[in-house]
Amino acid sequence: MTQRTIILVGLVAIAGASFANGESHHWSYFGKTGPAHWAELDRTFSACSMGKQQSPINIQTKSVHSAALPPLEFNYKPGALHIVDNGHTIQANIDPGSSMAFGKERYELIQLHFHHPSEERVDGKVFDMEAHLVHRDAKGNLAVVAVLFNSGKQTAMVETLWQHLPGKRELESSPNGVSIDPAELIPPNHSYFTYIGSLTTPPCSEGVRWLVLKSPQTLSKQEIATFAAHYPNDARPIQQLNHRNVLTAM
Repeated sequence: MTQRTIILVGLVAIAGASFANGESHHWSYFGKTGPAHWAELDRTFSACSMGKQQSPINIQTKSVHSAALPPLEFNYKPGALHIVDNGHTIQANIDPGSSMAFGKERYELIQLHFHHPSEERVDGKVFDMEAHLVHRDAKGNLAVVAVLFNSGKQTAMVETLWQHLPGKRELESSPNGVSIDPAELIPPNHSYFTYIGSLTTPPCSEGVRWLVLKSPQTLSKQEIATFAAHYPNDARPIQQLNHRNVLTAM
């Protein structure tokens, strides 16, 4: 087991795209350190209560605007497994080389992690789980591809992750000879909703491009239960849309 820089999405600094190794103040999903109190824990978390472009949201399909949007192009490659339980979710850090294109913008995939239940909702529907594939472009801008999951067939890549859960938190594990392919999380249909939002964890920084794939994937009941045993609820409550437009391709 090796310890490398742990990429915690909640500690991304949008402007400089820098990643911290630790947390300035403890936060959680419950009680006095839960979402309703995040902004009180650290002045740098002020966007969690004051921000006007916060995530997640409830996507109301009747209010979605059609637009001339580019198709998503995924260029993910298999790579070594680097898995960490960061105290808020199970996360896999991705080796360089996997990317996603949104029009002329190219974003490098840097990590992926999970939420139970889903954070994003569609017409009020809560899905069993959600994966966030976090990308960063050359300027430090972030784009998150959200994959929603219903209970159903097993997903082999997720099964691999759960079979190699680290024994200790905040220590990255890279088991010899084990690889994963992030492309296994992406459905064949790449249709998506998009809007400008925020990180869903402190410091809740805004300016994040969200790309919510319309076609849910599946996880087995056991895969869902395995994650839920570690994190029964690591989903931030729904945030106000505040006159933002949610777009989809024409």
